[in-house]
Amino acid sequence: MILNSTFMRIIRFMFVSIAVLGMAVPAVAASNSADAQHVHVQLVFPDRDLHPGDANRAGLYFKLEPGWHVYWSNAGDSGEPPNLKWTLPAGITAGPLQFPAPKRLPLGPLMDFGYEDEVLFPVALDIANTAKPGLVTLSAKAEWLVCREVCIPENAELSVQQAVPPSEAEVIENVADRDIYNRLIGQLPKSLPSADTADFQPTPNGFRLAVSTGRRETEAAFFPEDQDILDNPAPQKITPTAAGFILDLKKDPNLTAGVAQLKGVLELSGGRNYRIAARRSFVANLAPSGSVANPAPSAPSGASAMRIEITPGGLSKAPPPAFSIAVLASTVLFAFLGGLLLNLMPCVFPVLFLKGLALVNSGSEERHKLRVHGFVYTAGILVSFWTLVAALLALRAAGATLGWGFQFQSPVFLSLIAALLFFLGLSLAGQFEIGLTLTSAGGSLAAKQGYAGSFFTGVLAVIVATPCTAPFMGVAIGYALAQPAAVTFAVFTALALGLAAPYVALTLQPAWTRLLPKPGAWMDVLKQAVSVPIFATVIWLAWVLAQAYGAGALALLLSSFLLLAIAGWFLGRWPAQRWTTLVAGVVVLAVAGLSIFGAKRFAVTQATSAHAEPQGQWQPWSVDAVQHSLAANQPVFVDFTASWCLSCQVNERVALDQPSVQSAFASARVALYRADWTRQDAAITQALTALGRSGVPVYALYTPGQTSPQLLPQVLTPGIVEEALTKLPHTETQASAGTSKEQ
Repeated sequence: MILNSTFMRIIRFMFVSIAVLGMAVPAVAASNSADAQHVHVQLVFPDRDLHPGDANRAGLYFKLEPGWHVYWSNAGDSGEPPNLKWTLPAGITAGPLQFPAPKRLPLGPLMDFGYEDEVLFPVALDIANTAKPGLVTLSAKAEWLVCREVCIPENAELSVQQAVPPSEAEVIENVADRDIYNRLIGQLPKSLPSADTADFQPTPNGFRLAVSTGRRETEAAFFPEDQDILDNPAPQKITPTAAGFILDLKKDPNLTAGVAQLKGVLELSGGRNYRIAARRSFVANLAPSGSVANPAPSAPSGASAMRIEITPGGLSKAPPPAFSIAVLASTVLFAFLGGLLLNLMPCVFPVLFLKGLALVNSGSEERHKLRVHGFVYTAGILVSFWTLVAALLALRAAGATLGWGFQFQSPVFLSLIAALLFFLGLSLAGQFEIGLTLTSAGGSLAAKQGYAGSFFTGVLAVIVATPCTAPFMGVAIGYALAQPAAVTFAVFTALALGLAAPYVALTLQPAWTRLLPKPGAWMDVLKQAVSVPIFATVIWLAWVLAQAYGAGALALLLSSFLLLAIAGWFLGRWPAQRWTTLVAGVVVLAVAGLSIFGAKRFAVTQATSAHAEPQGQWQPWSVDAVQHSLAANQPVFVDFTASWCLSCQVNERVALDQPSVQSAFASARVALYRADWTRQDAAITQALTALGRSGVPVYALYTPGQTSPQLLPQVLTPGIVEEALTKLPHTETQASAGTSKEQ
């Protein structure tokens, strides 16, 4: 293929060279038309006069002998497009040639794009109000390459006289020009309708182009605007869908750079031609029974075969939920309940416990001070959530697709948050005292310092809450991220208030604070004990980093821990000394630098994540794998998970990996797939979006023949999974499998 590609470029260079030499051929005498070898060329003006300020039409017309052709703007593997160089009076300007939709013109091992029989290249003329009225002469030099088995470069000087009103000269209206223009102008490609979409996804061998036109398409051809993008002679395989088609395109063997957009012309059945600029996005595959190669004269056979259309989530993607006050109100309620339950998640509860400890220590403070602490803690949570939502919306506006917990897919963020919690754990364990602790503890601190502690404890609560998705949160967040910014902020504000509610309730109800024990020596012991779950969280974060990014990133993180331990020793050995604070500050900055500049450098780029390899009956998720199982009439269960999602890990051990559940999966012949979102994966993100969710865990049970999967709760028990499996239909495949076992 590389040799063929090089040969094509040599041929193209030869044709260009010949075309340049051909410019020396004497031009045909000037007139509005010329007859050259194998072609008639003509300037076409369908309108009688040129009108200042109006759209004035013109065109370059070719009438070709049978078998000969001229070229499109992208000539393909050889050839050059026509060119028109104007000589115009003052006040008159001409736009570029507009190219109609071309045809595929095979030439041995090559594939050209161009036109046979006849073709019109429209031109727009702009007549300024300052143009001098009267009879004007419009001249142009036309250059072209006409080919069959051989190619001939030619040119002609063309001119025509037109009147610019008010003009005393009488110009005879050219009915023949008008007929040519009106007959051929419809071949110019139109813009893709606003209701239609065009997306593409790179594949190992090329590109997968998905177009939605609102109807099933069985014929399509794509002509790239740019050269050296596609392997032009390769067939373009079309897979019809209910609302359009998918076209598999083979890339040029020498293409190495990434492609941000696929621009070109799309030809469909019935003479429909569209200009498209396909966006780079996820494109699913379809059942093989729908695949045909272009050109395709008719729909593929085998209509009775089972055909399943799969989007990233597995089946047909539902449109985003429509906005309504009732839906918004229920979603806000779900978000508040989700935030409330988020306090019980293993990733959040230690932070809430720290805040409760600070409340015990502050039990003797005045009631209004306790309330202010509650409001400041809430402010920290609100500001953090609003910052997170603003980042999500900004990235969404830039074209990214992200979800809840996306920052835990970054090695830099994982390193920084692990280092922060490790440093906090050292302080709680008694190595040193932080002047501004996140617990707001210490009776000697000023009021401002204590409030700062409450604020940043709220910030920490949000940071460690993002890898968790509590019940009710999945639907709420999925809905919010699909709505306008105002709705998104409203839902996330309700989520923040739910997260802050337990602590605020304690500060607002004095009777409850009196039930708390009196401060004493036991508090120091309890504070040191609290460091245990903090260090456990650090171990978990280190495991996540190692699973996703390899041993190099883990070694870098452990080196950061060593530096932080040295800084803590300085602070504990020489407390309340300015120079020790300076030393500790330098060490902390060094740790931040290691995390920011070193994590990506030493991370293993091809490291596999926790669920990248098959584990028991679980197989890595992909759209093709799900499609294959469903096409075989086999139910599918997909576990959307991540190493940094504690709820996911708990559900896997408590429910999914239990022997009884695995036995139920086997009895129902369910294909098990894990979609690991530990590292950024656009396909999984798109799949979650298609399911109306934006974070993990998500559990989807697909049944062959149904248009949407069943979504299980985000907190699983063996009974929940087994009950869902009992509702699966007893397929013929399962029955035959059972009969075989009995025999």
